Amino acid sequence: MKQRIAFAGFRHPHILGLWERANAHSNCEIVAAYESHPPTRESLKEGGKVEITHTDFAQMLAESDATIIAIGDVYAKRGALAIAALESGRHVIADKPICTSLAELQEIERLSREKGLSVGCQLDLVEVPVVRKLHEIIQAGTLGQICTITIGAQHPLRQGSRAAWYFEPGQHGGTINDIGIHAFDLCPWLTGSKWDSLLTAREWNAKAVSTPHFMDCAQFHAVLEGQISCFADVSYLAPDTLGYGLPLYWRITVNGTKGVAEISYSLPNVTLVTDEDTAPQQLPGVSEPVPGYLQDFLDEIDGQPNAAGLTSGRVLSGSRWALEAQYLK
Repeated sequence: MKQRIAFAGFRHPHILGLWERANAHSNCEIVAAYESHPPTRESLKEGGKVEITHTDFAQMLAESDATIIAIGDVYAKRGALAIAALESGRHVIADKPICTSLAELQEIERLSREKGLSVGCQLDLVEVPVVRKLHEIIQAGTLGQICTITIGAQHPLRQGSRAAWYFEPGQHGGTINDIGIHAFDLCPWLTGSKWDSLLTAREWNAKAVSTPHFMDCAQFHAVLEGQISCFADVSYLAPDTLGYGLPLYWRITVNGTKGVAEISYSLPNVTLVTDEDTAPQQLPGVSEPVPGYLQDFLDEIDGQPNAAGLTSGRVLSGSRWALEAQYLK
């Protein structure tokens, strides 16, 4: 069945990645696009890729025959948009985070469950070839029993070129929920262990001194079942120009009882050292394509969920843990 998608908000450029995937997918048809922010509408018009059909979300819901609502508005607006879409009987897929409060998440969970609707998210870190290779190594038992996961996910702040709404009070919703959501999705997927508990979380302002309410530094410490300790630094402290290209960007180190493996988003290989090795091994990432978050979402809607893929349950669970950590700090 071809799914008809209406887009709600383009205030974060991540949503354009979903637009491109949907536009290229043979079982998807983009039928409407809403944006209420005039400067964003003008920017999209100049870009020539997106045609805005509505400036009122309720009107788009009423007039559109969409079966899916894709959400990319400012973070603080996403929960309400998702709830309205689910109430109208539409499936929802969103850029991360899908909402910024536990109350919103509870309502999204309830509507999804009671109406039998799917909730997807652009959690694409697990699609990266070296991340998938790390998953293979862990699942093969090469590292033995996993003991610790350390994540360095510092991002460049780029204040002045990053979307201005990030720094407006009440619009962002928290750095742990923003960046840390990837870690809360990643770690159970890597290990096969569910989250057990949150130990600590901290946020503070350091670099964005002109907007002291914006907590640009964030760290948390949590535990997976099996006593796997996970520590993540998800601050906006990476250098502005080279931040995304540094080997420190999404640097993930996994220690087990038989060895250690480490990856970085910008590097092609996994570094692996077992107890028997006299030198580090360099293993290339997995080259075979994967379905990806959009296909996983569509398969679930069609009643054929990929058990190893990104299901509604996984999206909602990761979101809940991220928000619990956000409010723990």
